[in-house]
Amino acid sequence: MKKHLVSSLLFAACFQANATVVEMQTDHGTITINLYDQQTPVTVENFLSYVGDGAYDGSVIHRSVDNFVLQGGGFSYDTDFKEIETKPAIKNEPELSNVKGTIAMAKQGGNANSATSQWFFNLKDNSANLDVQNGGFTVFGEITADSQQAIDAITSLVHCGEIPVVGLNKDQCPDTTSGFNAEDLVTINSVIIVNDDPNSSASLQPKENTLIDNVDSGDGTSGGSSGSMAWLLSLLAFAGVSRFKK
Repeated sequence: MKKHLVSSLLFAACFQANATVVEMQTDHGTITINLYDQQTPVTVENFLSYVGDGAYDGSVIHRSVDNFVLQGGGFSYDTDFKEIETKPAIKNEPELSNVKGTIAMAKQGGNANSATSQWFFNLKDNSANLDVQNGGFTVFGEITADSQQAIDAITSLVHCGEIPVVGLNKDQCPDTTSGFNAEDLVTINSVIIVNDDPNSSASLQPKENTLIDNVDSGDGTSGGSSGSMAWLLSLLAFAGVSRFKK
């Protein structure tokens, strides 16, 4: 990948981040996210387009991997998982590091520029892996400190495969994706913009992704696959979820 062409001084200056602020209202608490409008404008615009369409309202958290990621933005649920209608894929913007508390875009394996609607929260510092894998995963925001409580509440739930569930124990996990009730899943009730001023969070200082400069290719072939592959729900392989390696 091409080296960044700005000087370290100018780079540091631009990384005094500004952000639109959104609130993700889940049935396990509110997650407030400061978006990095200035550093990842394409990704932020894409995310806000889904927010504006109400695409995430009523969607579910479909993937939780302990000490790795919490993922959503892909599905709603009625009597089975239904994919959110997606827009054209966007250009990768691997400017920032996948440290704990950031939100980044999921995408297909072997294709760095394939992100659409799905996103994930980094549950720990995943920079050594996700900053370089598949062209680097685009970090486009960070949660507030008090939002960690909601994240922890979701990740501490019983999991059926990688799906966090409510009110079920491991023995009650269904054999098929249509075996859930909607209330068994963690729902994102709404995602709303609470401050639309892109200069609203000038005190943020996101960490730069410096590892990507050492990756020879930005075409998504370096660092391993992240892509759409089957994942297990108990005994069922439920295909089509954007994946990446831990």
